[in-house]
Amino acid sequence: MSLIGTAIKPFQATAFHNGEFVDVSDEDLRGSWSVVFFYPADFTFVCPTELGDLADFYPDFRNRGVEIYA
Repeated sequence: MSLIGTAIKPFQATAFHNGEFVDVSDEDLRGSWSVVFFYPADFTFVCPTELGDLADFYPDFRNRGVEIYA
């Protein structure tokens, strides 16, 4: 389901980025393009190809000023 242009609700979470855990909130997403990708859970029978594609194309997204959160 695509929610392009939808205002994100306030949130706070811990993320793993560049080898360390960091705090992330809705404020981090404001003012720039972001892709927020949700998947049910680790260690399920979900096909991980979408996650692999995000990783493969991450440099292209970053070159366009887009951050990806999965």
